[in-house]
Amino acid sequence: MGDERAVDTKAFAEWLFAEGKADKTIQSYTTDVNGFQAFLTQQIGKDKYFNRSIFLVYIDRLVRSGYAVATINKKVNSLKVFNDFLLLKGLVTERYIHMKKDRIGTAVGSEDVVTVLLDEEVERLLFYVNTNERVSIRNKLIVYLLLYTGVRVTELVELRLSSIDFLTSHIVVVGKGGKRREIGLRSDVLQLVRLYIKKERSKSVFNHSDYLLVSQRGGKLHRDAVRHWLAKISEELKLKLHPHLFRHTFCTRLIQKGVDLTTVSRLAGHGSVNMTAKYYIQTSREEKMDAVNRL
Repeated sequence: MGDERAVDTKAFAEWLFAEGKADKTIQSYTTDVNGFQAFLTQQIGKDKYFNRSIFLVYIDRLVRSGYAVATINKKVNSLKVFNDFLLLKGLVTERYIHMKKDRIGTAVGSEDVVTVLLDEEVERLLFYVNTNERVSIRNKLIVYLLLYTGVRVTELVELRLSSIDFLTSHIVVVGKGGKRREIGLRSDVLQLVRLYIKKERSKSVFNHSDYLLVSQRGGKLHRDAVRHWLAKISEELKLKLHPHLFRHTFCTRLIQKGVDLTTVSRLAGHGSVNMTAKYYIQTSREEKMDAVNRL
């Protein structure tokens, strides 16, 4: 994209009026565009350039701020119309917003748009599970495994004692289609596994079970029990916790740390690198943009 600068929306509104748009539609479009322009000014200064990369950063910021999917897509549509106007007037050289590609969708396995835990929220959650006496060692381990391995909840409850290699600090996860992958375990996670087995699991009547995580009533822990507990502590933490949120957070944090997409894809057990890129590349772009803007 070339050097397209921020543009006053007054001419845009006049063009919409000439095109026969209703007053409410014009107001909606211009409000969305003004919001984007305000973001542009706040983030990079009004004299900087306006391009696709910045558009992607803006949409990612909306996602992270918790805007509803419908609201984000309305803003995407408004900016697409604005892009058409700029192209028609010769103020830009290309169409950089495409509704089919840029509409926010629902990620596979989650009930909402892809969101992640912010660093402050991760710290708050870890402080909670490490200081609250009501949190069992098993439930603390659940948080650590979800956060630091990125396993799906179905993979989590299927972990066996034999899945853990204490010598190499790895777990073997059986994912979709029976595909196996190895994930390294941080020392604190491995230590917590040992503590759980020794202090809590050994006292369970189901300690003979092959499964790592056992329930108090029926042996193998059910995935709904994990969801229910996360929902319960969500009220105390003022967070909307669900298992797949941890998976999104795991992948996003890896990319933010500079881990390449191929490695992230393998650790997550995605079918392809393209799937990883589809949901997590925009976060990477935001980090890179922030870095460049510090120059």
